[in-house]
Amino acid sequence: MLTRKQYELLTFIDSHLRQTGTSPSFEEMKEALDLRSKSGIHRLISALEERGFLRRQHHRARALEVIRLPELAAAGERKPARGFAPNVIEGRFAPRLAGVSAPAEAAGESVQLPLYGRIAAGTPIEAMNDDSRRIDVPAAMLGGGEHYALEVAGDSMVDAGILDGDTVLIRRGQTAENGQIVVALVDDAEVTLKRLRRRGNSIALEPANQLYEPRILPAERVRVQGLLVGLMRRY
Repeated sequence: MLTRKQYELLTFIDSHLRQTGTSPSFEEMKEALDLRSKSGIHRLISALEERGFLRRQHHRARALEVIRLPELAAAGERKPARGFAPNVIEGRFAPRLAGVSAPAEAAGESVQLPLYGRIAAGTPIEAMNDDSRRIDVPAAMLGGGEHYALEVAGDSMVDAGILDGDTVLIRRGQTAENGQIVVALVDDAEVTLKRLRRRGNSIALEPANQLYEPRILPAERVRVQGLLVGLMRRY
């Protein structure tokens, strides 16, 4: 499954190749996907290469080859990038995650939270928008506000006790204090679970694993989508 931005870029490149016989420039791709910087395009291309959808011909400038298309596009349902209705959460996804509020009187009961796919605790990925999955959570683990759950993929938060395969409980919100672990949206395209620290006009997304380096970004490129409030694990 591709993220919305990955799908948009792949179909845009495919359409451009078919119409012109050449690959689009990074500037054209940036404008087509309405991204702020070309670095986002580099990350998307790398992700498509890793998934076997795209190949870079490194000996030629602006040379990209589409290896295969997702099932929808392969079936002849190609659409313009802006018109794609994805099965992943786009852009500012927090308002689209229908959280559940835990009523105070249910303190001794369980609450069913929506479980939205996997969130990277390593390389950022987008969370899957699957409304069909639910998880029972003790109401006592939740405070005020709306909550949802995400599965963790990756090992960059292991020193904070968050392991690959864990389920994290998130309270929806758009603000955070320094040092809190948050769901962060980067460049309106990538979602990751990291510790947030502000450094002047920049934000550092810090892993809790010495094998990984903090990611420091301009503050305007990062949006807080929720705060970590709990964790559940199956043995």
